Amino acid sequence: MLDGQSPWSQHLAQNLALILLSLCLLPLDTIVLVASYLFGWLLPQRPSRRRVIRSPGFEAKTILVTGVGMSKGLALVRMFYKAGHTVIGADFEPYGIPVNGRFSKSLKRFYRLPKPNPHDGSAHYIQDLLNLIRKEKVDLWVSCSGVASAVEDGQAKEIIERRSDCKAIQFNVKTTATLHEKHSFIQRTVDLGLPAPETYDVTTRTAIHHVLHKAPKKQYIMKSVGVDDAMRGGIRLPRRSVSETYNHLSRVPISKEKPWVLQQYIQGEEYCTHALVVRGEVKAFVACPSLELLMHYEALPSTSSLSKAMLRFTEEFARRSGDEMTGHLSFDFMVEETSTEKGLQKSLFPIECNPRAHTAVVLFNTLSEEMSASYLQALTAKADVNVNGHAANGHSSNIVMPHKPGKFYWIGHDLVALIFYPAFQVLQRRLSLAGFLSGCYEFLVHLFFWEDGTFEAWDPLPWWWLYHVYWPGQFLASILGKRRWSRVNVSTTKMFLC
Repeated sequence: MLDGQSPWSQHLAQNLALILLSLCLLPLDTIVLVASYLFGWLLPQRPSRRRVIRSPGFEAKTILVTGVGMSKGLALVRMFYKAGHTVIGADFEPYGIPVNGRFSKSLKRFYRLPKPNPHDGSAHYIQDLLNLIRKEKVDLWVSCSGVASAVEDGQAKEIIERRSDCKAIQFNVKTTATLHEKHSFIQRTVDLGLPAPETYDVTTRTAIHHVLHKAPKKQYIMKSVGVDDAMRGGIRLPRRSVSETYNHLSRVPISKEKPWVLQQYIQGEEYCTHALVVRGEVKAFVACPSLELLMHYEALPSTSSLSKAMLRFTEEFARRSGDEMTGHLSFDFMVEETSTEKGLQKSLFPIECNPRAHTAVVLFNTLSEEMSASYLQALTAKADVNVNGHAANGHSSNIVMPHKPGKFYWIGHDLVALIFYPAFQVLQRRLSLAGFLSGCYEFLVHLFFWEDGTFEAWDPLPWWWLYHVYWPGQFLASILGKRRWSRVNVSTTKMFLC
């Protein structure tokens, strides 16, 4: 993997190789695209959308989804469409390259939004958002923001709900800002009386060394406050010796302007969750195993003890936060195993919160009507939900959970990570043939038994556009702008600069 110190020639070769790969696969993927349209024309699927629209008492709503260039936004767009609603899409389009979600047949219209920036702030973004909501007579705005615009969406929510009849699935500014940063999230968790790992805000090297010396046997992970792609993985402390720790920290930029968070390191398995919260109540929930760069999604059984424990934590956090809490709530958990006299004991620690939609929402793809009903409860007054858990429109307010979810991958990621890059390593004699064949086997399992997070046979163009227009365009822009990057997340369309 390349980094900021790698020669520009290597970064150039990396971009050119990926553009060439897209060109080589273009004929095959175009055949898949055309075949999907022909199959849909000759053998149309059961008209579930038409059935829902014609059902007694159904009232279609106009729903705006922002962030449709990401898999999570596209998944929600398709769910609302299949549930019979009118869906409007919007997103930023970096470097003018159209995002793939704008070409989904689920959308009635798409709008390009100006991205908030330090020079102009968020005023233009919020005003354009408000204008399109008024123009399209939007009933519900579902925000699928990325990490860089989460707080701005909180500002937009407050203005939109104050100046229009539209409701928003988005936390307010204060809640978003609190949950967005690791240190303030942990403090909020403690204030709510919920368990949390030991965490410190540090702005000097002296403060770091003080914490390390106070508990020399403990391990910590240190992460930068805010978005820092180069330091995304964090720094493990202390190092093997005191001198190595001092030397390593001397190279870390730390100050009041660039603060860090020092958190207790927990040895164990990592999990992530996605939840929809409406007025302090969890309406939809899923948990799955996690990684630092998660590209394979497989839900935990809703009946598992771990899933139930994470759901209980999420419900308590939402309930104790109050009725004003409406939005997407995603937690990262670590599960620590310790041996006791009674046997193996598992302890659950929340380590981070993402106050926005998680890509794990793709796991709900077969529950379009149930998910849609859960979101629309934001339009229903709390008093209209009766003691049996049913809203006035007849929909159940019970928590929606995927009971038999599919397993999801992204073929573009797997082709590079499991086939082409390992093949390159074999040629360099850095990987054994057995290791390469193991990757090939994993790829074939995903190809034949898992589901692609972007591809739908009835809506194939976003998938084709992602790999043959959007990403090649981003790689070309990287060449022209001499931008160095270490990794890309195909599902979120995020490029990690270095």
